Amino acid sequence: MAANQHHEHAMAFPVLIGDIGGTNARFSLLLDSYAEPKTFPIVRTAEFETIDDAIQRCILDHTSVQPRSALLAIAGPIQGDELPLTNCPWVVRPRDMIANLGFEDVTIINDFEAQALAVASLRDTDREQIGGDGEERIATRVVLGPGTGLGVAGVVYSQHRWIPVPGEGGHVDLGPRTDRDYQIFPHVEKIGGRVSGEQILCGRGIVNLYKAICAADGVEPKLGEPATVSEKGLDGSDPQAKETLSLFATYLGRVAGDLALTFMAKGGVFISGGIPQKIMPALKAGGFRAAFEDKAPHNKAMAGIATYVVTHPLAALAGLAAYARAPGGFSVATEGRRWHR
Repeated sequence: MAANQHHEHAMAFPVLIGDIGGTNARFSLLLDSYAEPKTFPIVRTAEFETIDDAIQRCILDHTSVQPRSALLAIAGPIQGDELPLTNCPWVVRPRDMIANLGFEDVTIINDFEAQALAVASLRDTDREQIGGDGEERIATRVVLGPGTGLGVAGVVYSQHRWIPVPGEGGHVDLGPRTDRDYQIFPHVEKIGGRVSGEQILCGRGIVNLYKAICAADGVEPKLGEPATVSEKGLDGSDPQAKETLSLFATYLGRVAGDLALTFMAKGGVFISGGIPQKIMPALKAGGFRAAFEDKAPHNKAMAGIATYVVTHPLAALAGLAAYARAPGGFSVATEGRRWHR
C-alpha cells in the first residue's frame, strides 16, 4: 500500500464518490472538477452481499464511464486493509476494489469527516438558519448529526485550508438540569452507568426519552417507533410525545452549545442528518436556541454564533465532491487511508 499524508495529491477523474451508511449507500460520479455530480439511486446495503457487488451492479453496469478513483466515506473505524462497517455486514477492502473494479486509487474517510467537509462548503440554499447573527464567518465550525447514532465533527480553518476534525463527541455526558429533567433522567436507559448524548439524541434516543417521560408521568408508553413519536409530537396528539420533541430540541441545543464552546465555533454549528429536517418546527419553537445560548458566563458570545439545520439531501456527497474538486482547499490526512494500484 502506498499511502500519502498530504492533501496535495489530486485524484484522477472520473471520481466515484460514496457515502456508505449502515442501511443505505449513496453514490455519485464526478466526471471532472467542473461537472455537477451525476447521482445514482440510493442503494440498500441489505440487498447486496458486498460493496463491490453493489458498485458493479448499481453504478458500473449503468454508465459508460470507468471511474479512475474512488472516494468513500464510511461509518466505521479505518484501520488496516479490511474495514468493517458499524451497522451492516459489508467489509470495505480497497485492494480488492482496485484489483476487481478498475480503480487506480481508493481513498476512505470517516462519515462525519464528510459532513465536516460539507459544512465548510454549503451554499445558503442548502441550510436553514435558526438564530445567531446573519454574518457568515470563515471560521471553525461544528456539525452534529442525530440519526442512527449521534455523529459529531469539527472543521477548523487555518492557513487557507479547511481541516476536518473527526471524533466521538456524540458520547459526551448529558445531564439533568431543571426540576423536570431530574424527574425524567432516572428513567433514561443508561450505557455503562451514564447518559451519553447518543442515549437521547438519535432515533432510538427519541424512543428512550419518550419512555422515560411516560415513566415519570406514570403512564404506559403507547409508541415504539421514532417516526411515530415525532409525528404524534408534532401534531400534539400525544402529550408525552409532544414533550419528547420539546426536550429533544432543548437537549440538542445544550450539547450543540457545549461543542460550540469547546471549539469556540464562530463559523457556526450545523445540525445534519435525517431527524432534524423532519422535526424542524420543534427546533424552531425556541427551546433549542435558548438552551444553546444559555452558557453563562458566555451567553453574549453564544448569542452571536449561528446555528443551522443542513437541508441538502446529500450533504456528505457534496462535501466529498468539494474535496475531490479542490483538494488544495482542505487538509485531509490520507496516511493509511489511501490505496494505489
